Amino acid sequence: MRPGTLALVALLLMTFTGCGVVSQEAAAPSPVAPVTTVDPAPSLAATPAPRPAGSPQDAAASGPADLYAQTAPEFPAGLEWLNVERPLSMAALRGKIVVIDFWTYGCINCVHNFPDLKRLQVEHAAEVVVIGVHSAKFTSESDTENIRQTLLRYQIDHPVVNDNQLAVWNTWNARAWPTTVVVDANGTLAGIHVGDGMYAALKPLVVQLIREADARGRLDRTPLPRALEREGRPATVLSFPAGVLADPRGDRLFIADTGHHRIVIVDPRDGMVLDVVGNGRQAFADGEYTMASFASPHGMALSGDGGALYVADTGNHAIRLVDLRSRQVTTLVGTGERARAYPSQPGVAPGIPLSSPWDLALDTTRLYIAMAGLHQIWTYRLSNGMVEPLAGSGIEGVADGPAAEAELAQPGGVALGDDGRLYVADTEASSIRSVTLAGRPSVATLAGGGRDLFTFGDRDDIAGEARLQHPQGIVFLNGSLYIADTYNHKIKSINPATGEVRTLAGTQRGWQDGPAPLFYEPGGITASHDWLYVADTNNHAVRIVNPATGATETLVLQGIDRFSAVAANSAPVVTMPPATVAPGTGRVRLNIVLPQGYKVNDLAPSSVRWQSSGAGATLPPDADRSLAGFAFPLDLPATFARGTGTLTADLAVIYCEADTPELCLIEEVRIIAPFTVADGGAPALELRHTVGAGR
Repeated sequence: MRPGTLALVALLLMTFTGCGVVSQEAAAPSPVAPVTTVDPAPSLAATPAPRPAGSPQDAAASGPADLYAQTAPEFPAGLEWLNVERPLSMAALRGKIVVIDFWTYGCINCVHNFPDLKRLQVEHAAEVVVIGVHSAKFTSESDTENIRQTLLRYQIDHPVVNDNQLAVWNTWNARAWPTTVVVDANGTLAGIHVGDGMYAALKPLVVQLIREADARGRLDRTPLPRALEREGRPATVLSFPAGVLADPRGDRLFIADTGHHRIVIVDPRDGMVLDVVGNGRQAFADGEYTMASFASPHGMALSGDGGALYVADTGNHAIRLVDLRSRQVTTLVGTGERARAYPSQPGVAPGIPLSSPWDLALDTTRLYIAMAGLHQIWTYRLSNGMVEPLAGSGIEGVADGPAAEAELAQPGGVALGDDGRLYVADTEASSIRSVTLAGRPSVATLAGGGRDLFTFGDRDDIAGEARLQHPQGIVFLNGSLYIADTYNHKIKSINPATGEVRTLAGTQRGWQDGPAPLFYEPGGITASHDWLYVADTNNHAVRIVNPATGATETLVLQGIDRFSAVAANSAPVVTMPPATVAPGTGRVRLNIVLPQGYKVNDLAPSSVRWQSSGAGATLPPDADRSLAGFAFPLDLPATFARGTGTLTADLAVIYCEADTPELCLIEEVRIIAPFTVADGGAPALELRHTVGAGR
């Protein structure tokens, strides 16, 4: 072991099923085949928890010797931190149990750990500090703004440091994503877990360390100051849409509104919202549209008769079935919990646990599932509900060959071609793979990729000479493949006969329509009537691309009053100072102030709904209204009766920058105005709110 480093990988508290490994000798990461287990029991996951260094009982303690009772190294200076007011230091965190998570945002196993980290932080909010060390694999992942978007997308509230030069990674001698390290209240390394499933592995150790530190009076329960990236940010109409699916008939477009945990159905011809599936709450519940719940849905598939929509409910590790006629949601496959066996075992739906299904494709007999969390392609047989692997051994890698022996790496997109092949956007391998479906299935690499998981880039070329970076979406149209080359912020075409890759649209991160469009980590793509529709994930928008020219426009969603993702009772509340108004005929003024350079979006109407209690404030029958094309303030005639009362306005303001009206922001707020009606009062009751004031 080199002086000043910690031999983290010498102790694995649990078998590794992570996204990659950095060798001690190499300057860049290189993968290894993961070790797997059928029953990763918590008893195998935790080492005997070492006593704090310097404890008088250390010498007499029974059990294995503590090999890692050394002080955890400090964070290097000059790194960018997120979700905190200022950089953190291990010295300042003495007295806390510190859980350090080495991760990179494209890694599915890292994503699996997010709920576990949040659970641990919530359960021990005063004693535990979770710190994410983002040590990037892909070039795009090293950018702080891209990491910030990931924190917003996954609602990550713990502090995160951008370790874009792998300085922290190398100091701690980390080897794999994800790696989770526990540091005790003395600042001493206490344990390590490599892979996902960190909660079961580390929870007993954390509890013991808290008890021991508390007993010795060494525990600091002072809250850690935060400056959350999500605070003060305006809501967007769509939130990180990751999937999009066009009805071949051309009259419906299904959007996986991933950050709002629902499916939005629109008419692509005019952007009118036709329906919304799901109540917007992150949960796992079947039922009618307004009762059903999803968790970060991604890819979708539509039945041949157009009556059933299949949804990859990624966060719930399930496949959901939406009956578009009866407006009911049911669970087709999955338990709502991630498969713990690796790889998972086949069986008959619905009680088969899945692991992060990312995308779907459908033929007349089978539903194909890109099972990102298991590095495999699975199928669901429509005839008997049998769920089983089709391709991929479960080892994360890039090997071609017979389907059961081939290696895939976090497949994120699937599309059926007209040539008897299933095409796969093999995301973590930065490649496009194909699976022959006739005869004995086999896997081949069509374009991109290389010998390992760390061959990526941005180069148009032929087959293996081309370079992609973390592609997710894929669709087959008129004999060609089109892909969302996510981390390159581009839409590319591929000739399935030759593997030739060409950039169709996009150059760098951004937003711009027209002949030279810009995208921001596009995640999904579909096609209908010779048009491409792109889920432009980090731009919170759906884009329409001409596959012949690459010219792009943004689909503007209309009927926004039905499109609200936040229920009125959960919207922020603004209470006005008490006011006095004169009895009799008067008016109510709704005065909404927009940020400079913004306007109400004429194509996406805002809306207001009123409630009155106590003394009379009678408004006209049409007071609840859409505010399409309206400029504030809004004056409504009112009649006031003597006494005291309260007037409440539930408001959804859809606004945009004056020069980019296609990209909508939304602010939902409940304004409460208490008032007294008495002689000498004002002629009007004003409800005033400044949109975006918290930004």
